[in-house]
Amino acid sequence: MKIKLLAVGGKMPAWVTTGFNEYNKRMPGEMSVELVELPLGHRGKGADLGRAIKKEGDAMLAAIPSGDWIVALEVTGKNWSTEQLAEQLQSWQMKGRNMCLLIGGPDGLDPRCSALADQKWSLSALTLPHPMVRILLSEQLYRAWTVIQGHPYHK
Repeated sequence: MKIKLLAVGGKMPAWVTTGFNEYNKRMPGEMSVELVELPLGHRGKGADLGRAIKKEGDAMLAAIPSGDWIVALEVTGKNWSTEQLAEQLQSWQMKGRNMCLLIGGPDGLDPRCSALADQKWSLSALTLPHPMVRILLSEQLYRAWTVIQGHPYHK
């Protein structure tokens, strides 16, 4: 199963790239994670926020592969423990489809992307800095995989 992580925003600090890559390189080949950065819509004084979110949504919708199981990271999504995430990961594998995880910009996902999702997942009830989400997500995917494998990392 291939996992595609579509994330709005680019030009992350080096520590974010390093953190994401550290866990991503640990993932097995049969569960590879590909990060695709999508352009952030224009924000600033006098900018139309709705237009920015729509532009981000257009890019995201164009990048979602046909047939993928889509999981939107949303504050209103379900919270999972690591063990529950491991169960979800196994369930996603059993579907025989690749996955696409959606991370919106600073103002969230375009509603069209959210509506397209097969599932919604909330990493935390806390508001997390956008760069931290990439690292947290890659670490938790790796941790869930170690749970499935019975690897001692999780303990």
